[in-house]
Amino acid sequence: MAQMMWKPSEERIKKSNMYQFMNFVNEKHGKSFTEYAPLYQWSIDNIPDFWASMWEFAGIKASKRYDEVIDDLGKMLGARWFSGARLNFAENLLRYQDDRPALIFKGEGLESRRMTYAELYDDVARIARSLREVGVETGDRVVGFMPNMPETIIAMLAATSLGATWSSCSPDFGITGVLDRFGQIKPRVLFTADGYRFKGKRFDSLGRISDILKQLPSIEKVVVVPYTQEDPDIGGVPNAVHYGDFRASESGLEIEFEQLPFEHPVYIMYSSGTTGLPKCMVQSAGGILINQLKELMLHTDLKREDTIFYFTTCGWMMWNWLTSSLAVGATLVLFDGNPFHPGPGALWEMTQDEGISVFGTSAGYISALQNAGARPGSEYDLSSLKAVLSTGSPLYVENFEYVYRHIKEDLQLASISGGTDLNGCFALGNPMGPVYAGELQCRGLGMKVEAFDENGNSIINEQGELVCTAPFPSMPVYFWDDPSNEKYHSAYFDVYPNVWRHGDFIEINERGGVTIYGRSDAVLNPGGVRIGTADIYRLVEQLEEVDDSIVVGQEWNNDVRVVLFVKIAEGFVLDEDLKNKIKKTIRANASPRHTPAKIIAVPDIPYTLNMKKVELAVKKVIHNQSVLNKDALRNPEALEYYAGLKELQED
Repeated sequence: MAQMMWKPSEERIKKSNMYQFMNFVNEKHGKSFTEYAPLYQWSIDNIPDFWASMWEFAGIKASKRYDEVIDDLGKMLGARWFSGARLNFAENLLRYQDDRPALIFKGEGLESRRMTYAELYDDVARIARSLREVGVETGDRVVGFMPNMPETIIAMLAATSLGATWSSCSPDFGITGVLDRFGQIKPRVLFTADGYRFKGKRFDSLGRISDILKQLPSIEKVVVVPYTQEDPDIGGVPNAVHYGDFRASESGLEIEFEQLPFEHPVYIMYSSGTTGLPKCMVQSAGGILINQLKELMLHTDLKREDTIFYFTTCGWMMWNWLTSSLAVGATLVLFDGNPFHPGPGALWEMTQDEGISVFGTSAGYISALQNAGARPGSEYDLSSLKAVLSTGSPLYVENFEYVYRHIKEDLQLASISGGTDLNGCFALGNPMGPVYAGELQCRGLGMKVEAFDENGNSIINEQGELVCTAPFPSMPVYFWDDPSNEKYHSAYFDVYPNVWRHGDFIEINERGGVTIYGRSDAVLNPGGVRIGTADIYRLVEQLEEVDDSIVVGQEWNNDVRVVLFVKIAEGFVLDEDLKNKIKKTIRANASPRHTPAKIIAVPDIPYTLNMKKVELAVKKVIHNQSVLNKDALRNPEALEYYAGLKELQED
């Protein structure tokens, strides 16, 4: 039985947005819900009623109301949501125009910069005017190669106010990685900063932009934001203009928000691209808006008085998710740089100084803090903090214990999981419920999430495939350049007909809590028994001798054997004693089947640009198969260590 780590007080429950929404549903639909579980069941049994209630509760701004919530509840791919509605995504995010802080920007090594909601609206209006003057119109693509800074959000809001579609990469992407993404969607305008900061160093972006533009002929205008220099030289960048010169000089402009259908494209997001050219997923303005407001308002309990931070780049969906917090009127903290520079306390000092109440990060960051022996709770004043969110990979039991012991006892630790594909979550936090170590608190309202066995049967208290068996509004409207929906269908619907198979290996318990065991395409299968990789990582990476690890299944003697690659911590070596210690730890705490047949030391572990381990790429390399798109990796050179290893040719 999982250990309960935290439980909200009765006062906190009754002040939560989730509680208010529950009472709203009770009154509107004649119900008497007092807890989350029956509310969730109602939301998936009455999907149109739930989303209609969310529309009203969130106060979605629309110039024309919808005719029906969904046209065909029995159809996953191609279901039409809120037909007849006319709205604008940016208008919903710019509903506040007062003097409360909208954005606080903290660049590494720099003083914080602040912008009010009134100032944000004014800047968006001026950039929107300029975009309109250079000919940007509904349906065009505008892109960013930008750090996580206010001008990125301003450019996105200006573009989407006109009905253009926004897409972005972070400036640490390589040239090929950018071209693989932007080259497919043919944008007209590109926003870039002159560079970015990381670990106390400045990195130039303009040289790379010049090279990118040689192969991106669709770009008509490049808008350069000064960041690492006051007045960067843009002479080497074709069609470039400084941000200050591009922005309309007139202040006090009114934004003309184009009123568009619910399914009008707002974002183009990308698959990781580790198995080929990244898939371009086109997402709808209405679908992203209503789903992200559900997650922020209800599951995160975000309110106007909150200050929310998420450690993310503009190449990760958490940037899009964070940005929707503007529709709630909260204050967003944006950070550019290394979270451990000049030390592990960097983000916690910022939390103290800016009064952050919702702190979002990755599981990898929490593990790194733990390994560094950081004690933020005793070193900083974290009295403002009410919630910590974690995503990107599974958060282990030991990570939960660390957060409550060394960050703060009284907070909601919400491990959340979903995907770029839906720009949101399948399972996440519940501010009305307790937190159990190692578990995501609940499945999201309106998301009919189940665990399926190999035969497509729904299972409880057993590990299986994460599936969603009913449509939801933030599904991609289509994939770019996929007129017959062939790529879209094969991505999710090839395994279980008319059921979204997400690719995660999970377990749902009788309380409704969810445990994630890793990607299902990385599931190990020794002797025909399916094993999630997370079970191994959480044990191995608690050992002081191991800095990082990656585990894959190797085809061997008509079976699969478990191979564990370890990056050894400084000052240690992988000798027989350490191998035996690792095996003993795994055997005692997981099972004999989890125990690796081979343990091999490597100098580095390969990660995607969004800091996810790439088991599939390593598996391909050790089986002498080609990895098609190494530019999707943060450290592609790491894969070279795994090729032709003698140990893998021996029993």
